[in-house]
This record gives sequence, structure tokens and C-alpha cells, in this order.
Amino acid sequence: MYTLTVDDRELVVTQMLGILRKLDPEGTHLGATTGADALRLANESPLDAAFLDVEMPGDMDGLSLGRQLRARYPRLNIVFITGHREYAMNAFELDASGYLLKPLTQEAVAHQLSVLRFRFDSQWTGRIEIRCFGTFEAFCNGVPLDFSYSKSKELLACLIDQNGALCSNDTLIGHLWPDESANQYTKARLRKCVKDLKDVFAAAGAADAILHQERVGIGLDVSRLDCDYYRYLQGDPMAVHQFNGKYMTQYAFAEETRASLLREQSERDGR
Repeated sequence: MYTLTVDDRELVVTQMLGILRKLDPEGTHLGATTGADALRLANESPLDAAFLDVEMPGDMDGLSLGRQLRARYPRLNIVFITGHREYAMNAFELDASGYLLKPLTQEAVAHQLSVLRFRFDSQWTGRIEIRCFGTFEAFCNGVPLDFSYSKSKELLACLIDQNGALCSNDTLIGHLWPDESANQYTKARLRKCVKDLKDVFAAAGAADAILHQERVGIGLDVSRLDCDYYRYLQGDPMAVHQFNGKYMTQYAFAEETRASLLREQSERDGR
């Protein structure tokens, strides 16, 4: 495991590194006392988890640093370190794995390592991360999926929005090309996008996540996906907190689901 600990107090960094090296002697554990040094280390080494002090002085506190690290590693496990329990609620902002209260203990660190949100072992290979809240994005092991056509990415978004249901060609064409009829031309374009989607998933080691029945439709094995929208539907409190009213903002077909999410949010909040 590759970890990065950041705290403006060198004593805390040294203590944390000592604990991590005891718990994970085969791992690589780095430390920094400034946000600038942390970003430099993050650019030089892969990261699985980052332990960040919330209340660092200067222009870059733990939350600001966490945003920049998450942009670099979308699947980064972030654990905040704080001396004040009330600051821990800020962990929800970055979909953090959790928080540690000072003074640090080996038992508390071991617990956080056991409940990290994103897995990084070999079992994770081929699982796709989907981000629906905000703009739609798709990753494998922290790297954006590389589609040959923008419509292939939109096709994936359509299938995600259907929550595992098989979609007919006519339904997909209606979403992807709403101003065109389901003629031979649009069907050929759809076939290209389906092939591209299959190729991208195969390259990511997730070929079997695409469920395609030629005369029925195409869908997804949602168990192979780590999706904020699906976690929201399952009642995951972090995903519920993460929804800010935006859902697949670049796609018009997603408006119906967004409206449904907003109604549910309003009812839950009692408005």
C-alpha cells in the first residue's frame, strides 16, 4: 500500500509513519509537513490512501489539499486527522473514508485501514468507478476511460441511468440522437458506440460487465460498478450527503432522474 501523511507538525507525521510501518511493513509510507511538499510527492508516487490534517495553517488546509489530491487520484482513500470531532463532518465533502482524532493510536489507525472506502488490492482489477453527481465521468483504477467517440461515453451514461435494465436500440437512439429516427444510419452509429464501449471495458478488464442480447438490448452488470448514484439508491449516507442537486449535467436525458432525486431530497429534508 502507498500512503501519504500530511500534518504541519513533524512530530505527528513521524508518529503516523511509525504506526503505518508497523501495520503495513511491506508498504511505502511517505510524509510531508506542507501542502506543496505533499503535492510534489503525489506527483512522484502512486497513492492508495492519504491521511490529512484538517487544520494546517497557510493557503492550503487539509480540505483544499484533499480536493487537489482527489483530482489527481479519483479513487484515493482520504482520512482526515483532527483534534476536534466537529471538524470530522467536513470529511463528507470529499467522500472521505473516515477521520482520526488526535492523539493518534495504533488501534484507531488499524480500524481506518480496515474500512477504507476504495479497495486497492488485486481483487479490484476490472471494476469501474462511475461518477454521476455533477458531470458524468467514468474511471478504471483512477484513470479516465478512453472512448473513441463522445457518444460512447454518453451511451454508458444512458445505461447507468437505467440502473441495470436492458435497453432496446430504439430507446438508446432516442436518448443519444433525440432529433433523429431509428433508421439504418442511426443504428449503424449505435453499433459503433456499442463496440467502442465493449472495447473500452475489455481493455479495463471488465468485458463481462457489458450485458448484450442482440435482439433484446444492452445493459450493465451493476455489481461490477462503483457508482455514487447506485450507492445513493442503497441509502449510503455519504452518497446521500454528496448529492448537491446535480446529476449527469451534460446530458439532457438525465433530467428526469435528476428531478426524481430532487423530489426525494426535498421529502427527506421535510421541505
